[in-house]
Amino acid sequence: MQSIQSLKQLLSYLVEFTEQELELISSCFKPKSFKRNTIILEKDEICKEFYFVYKGCLRTYFLDVEGRERTRYIMLDNNIGTALSSFVYQKPSFEYLDALEDSEVLAISHFDFYRLNKEVPNFTFFYQKMLEMAYSFQNKRIEDLIMLTAKERYEQLIKERPEFIQRLSNKIISSYLDIAQETLSRLKSK
Repeated sequence: MQSIQSLKQLLSYLVEFTEQELELISSCFKPKSFKRNTIILEKDEICKEFYFVYKGCLRTYFLDVEGRERTRYIMLDNNIGTALSSFVYQKPSFEYLDALEDSEVLAISHFDFYRLNKEVPNFTFFYQKMLEMAYSFQNKRIEDLIMLTAKERYEQLIKERPEFIQRLSNKIISSYLDIAQETLSRLKSK
């Protein structure tokens, strides 16, 4: 199955696993499909799964005090993620998780994820690297939102993640960049 091969490649990119470890880890991931616009996790639900997106697009977002969507994280092909705080602590989520495109994913349960942490030392190292990357990513996002203008954030997105511009709607992009859709339309027209 190609999705398992892609998962193994991602795991091996981050940590040097043995073939036996890769087989054990990949056996814990189960294939799932989500149709476009499916809400996978609602606010106040407990996130029970961690995802490897083989094909498609998932995102985590929350609603601000005015009810506007604020996109926190976008997972395109061959990427990993979930509503992390809810998943880790098994507490109700403040975020939503939805499919922006028809998506094929591999999902691992909370139980299996933490069982692998106990049984496979290299998986614990993978988890550590993943958390470090998530922390660094979120710190950079916060810095960019505070320090960069809307134009600079848009230009940076074009440079670093051009696939977002090609695949995501203006509504999602503006939510991700924390700018009004009208501002995004003006920036795109220049």
